[in-house]
Amino acid sequence: MGRIITLIYGACSYAAFFLTFLYAIGFLGNVLVPKSLDSGPTGPLGTALLVDVGLLALFAVQHSVMARPAFKRLLTSVVSPAAERSTYVLASSLALILLFWQWQPLGGMVWEVEHPIGRALLYGGFGLGWALVLTATFVINHFDLFGLRQTWRHFRELPQEPLPFATPILYRIVRHPLYVGWLLAFWSTPTMTLTHLLFAAMTTAYILVAIQLEERDLMDAHPEYALYRRRVPMLVPAWRPRPVRTDAAHHAGA
Repeated sequence: MGRIITLIYGACSYAAFFLTFLYAIGFLGNVLVPKSLDSGPTGPLGTALLVDVGLLALFAVQHSVMARPAFKRLLTSVVSPAAERSTYVLASSLALILLFWQWQPLGGMVWEVEHPIGRALLYGGFGLGWALVLTATFVINHFDLFGLRQTWRHFRELPQEPLPFATPILYRIVRHPLYVGWLLAFWSTPTMTLTHLLFAAMTTAYILVAIQLEERDLMDAHPEYALYRRRVPMLVPAWRPRPVRTDAAHHAGA
């Protein structure tokens, strides 16, 4: 019965993520959702700014703290290790749902692109960003990333074997194609309001900090990541591969 409950929990957490992901596209794009980034009444600027910064900070803290190995060890003393990733996914979805619900527009216009070609290019960048986010999860292991692999293996009474370090397709061009997709989605808009600028700027700052924390953990877990980090750029593709000194390569592979 416990294995069945864990499997159902993992499926529900994944469903929550998927619905939140779809809503996020409408929220950022101001389409097809009841409340979006720029919709709703504009209240006092100071109050709205305080609320929005607080919501973004809450998501950033949840997303980073729960991803750290020390917190994972603490969490698995309370929940099944097979459900740890699903719990993280569910908590992230709930933090985003709270943000969608309580977000306060600031008003104001930063830029407005009116030329049809410019608008088309920016909408194309927005769509490309979301497509890149989803693609980047599948070229590694989408179902492991969102907890389904762990709950399924637990249901089948298989050991929880970690995935080996790999650099498929997109990950040979930049180290963090997932974050590149987020950045494209956040910044590609023909109508940049003050609200949208706040969201894009704060999430970009968070991404840059999160990369440092994530890479520190990856180097602890995978010694070969140090060499990979030297060879592949972080976010901006390079025209030619980075040269790696022989002594550095030898040290990383030792």
